[in-house]
Order: sequence, then C-alpha cells, then structure tokens
Amino acid sequence: MARRMDHSREQLYELVLATAAEIVARDGYRALTARNVADAIGYSPGTLYNLFTNLDDLILHLNGRTLDELHDWLAARPASGDVAADLNQMLESYLDFLKQRPGAWNLLFEFVLPDGTDRPGWYQRKVDKALGLVERALKPAFRNGNGAGVKQAARVIWAGLHGICSLSFAGKLMVVSDQSMRDMAHALINHYLAGIHALAPAQKEARS
Repeated sequence: MARRMDHSREQLYELVLATAAEIVARDGYRALTARNVADAIGYSPGTLYNLFTNLDDLILHLNGRTLDELHDWLAARPASGDVAADLNQMLESYLDFLKQRPGAWNLLFEFVLPDGTDRPGWYQRKVDKALGLVERALKPAFRNGNGAGVKQAARVIWAGLHGICSLSFAGKLMVVSDQSMRDMAHALINHYLAGIHALAPAQKEARS
C-alpha cells in the first residue's frame, strides 16, 4: 500500500480526481465512493478527507473538471455569427461529449447537494463559463442588446436539452415522441430561435 509521503498534496489531489473519473467512466457514478477511490489509489479513505471535506466535495471538484472539459469541447469551433448554425453545431458537439463521456455527464447533472448546502462560488463560475458559450452564440439574435433575455434563453435551451437527453438516457424518450434524441434536440433549438425572431418586432415596438 502506498504511503502518504509517496505523493505531494497536489499530486494526490490530481490522482484522486483522475481515479474517481475512471471509476465513473467504467462503473457509473453510483460506484463512486470514498472507499472505492481509496482502494484504487492504495491509500486509506481518511486520506481523501485531508483533501476534500466529504464525498460531496470530491464530486463537486470532479464535476468542476467535467464542466471545464465540456467548455473546451464546445469552444473548439469558433462562432460564425450565424445563430442557428452556431447553436446547432454546438448541439452536435454537446451530443458527441455525451457519447464520449456518459458517466461524467450523468454525474454532472444527477448529483444534488444536500438541502441547505450552497454550491461554492468557484463552481458557479464554471457553470456560467460554459453557459457563456451559449450566450455568445445567441447574442446576435437579440439585436436590442437584451442581456437578460440572452441569459434566460441560454438557460432555457440548456435545461430543455438536458431534459431531452435525460429521457433518452433513461430509455423513456419514446413515451413522449418517436423522434430520436438528436432530432428532438435540434427541433428545440430551431423552434426556440423561431420564437425569438417572432418576438423581436414586438419588443422593438414596445421600446418605441
């Protein structure tokens, strides 16, 4: 069994998160326990609690890594300024990420902190950074500079896509539609954009 002195604190932090990610990828997020991680790296479970407050804290850090990876995955292709094309391309990248990292995606969205526990500021900043890509893609559709509208639209689309993907992952999408997850996701984006464009003249008149 490895001794604590075998790794620095920084090295052990990286080892724990890498091992936790491997467990999630191989066995699913429900297999992620302090004991399983500790056994895999050859340390005692107590060592993990020198790095993280508890398992929830470890999962937050792991999900933070996933958010960073998702951001970089979605940002790989620069925006063109064509809102529909950019969002639909971003959707394809998002679906590719789900296909490559289903365990990480499930943990990211299924994990819930205990009641009364707030997400730390650093974590929310990672969420906002990822959503910022959607906001930038949407911005040309809001020519009035409606920042609040852009933020809301990005979050509605994100939540809607999550619902479609979750139903598909659970094998329940056919209950509401015979369309594929991909087709429904693209329909959500295109119909939502059509609604934004339809409302734009009315918003312009209201400001006049």
